[in-house]
Amino acid sequence: MKSAALPYGLIFLVFLFAACGGAADDGQPPATQADGLSQAELENGIGPIKSVALEAEIDEALAERGEVIFASKCTACHKMEERYVGPPLGQVLAQRTPAYVMNMMLNPDEMVQKHPEAKALLAQYFTPMPNQNLTEDDARAVLEYLRAHQSETEDDEAE
Repeated sequence: MKSAALPYGLIFLVFLFAACGGAADDGQPPATQADGLSQAELENGIGPIKSVALEAEIDEALAERGEVIFASKCTACHKMEERYVGPPLGQVLAQRTPAYVMNMMLNPDEMVQKHPEAKALLAQYFTPMPNQNLTEDDARAVLEYLRAHQSETEDDEAE
């Protein structure tokens, strides 16, 4: 009699675990990678920036401030149009979201450890991006400089 109850108990447990294995609606986006990153983290990177609202027009004053920061903190490893220690950044916004770019500036250590795209760049360039201790305002200024550069490049190509 006990032997008949054992298979029914196992079947019940299998169904119980299968039913519990679905995604719970806890308000969190579902993980999409073995790394446990959400779709939003895959798209926008890992860090404090979840989204960036960009104006249609470039903020020239902010871009100029970003250029100064870029010259002092980024040019040791990055050029705009050619490979250097790190990847070229002239067209980075055509490949990555603004939030991703800012999170890479603000949280490079965790990005290189956990994000598949940042890991791939590390494998390609062999040098992790150092944390430059930028503020969110600094990172936003550098982003605007990158936007301005890309806009200028696109305008030059259109002529």
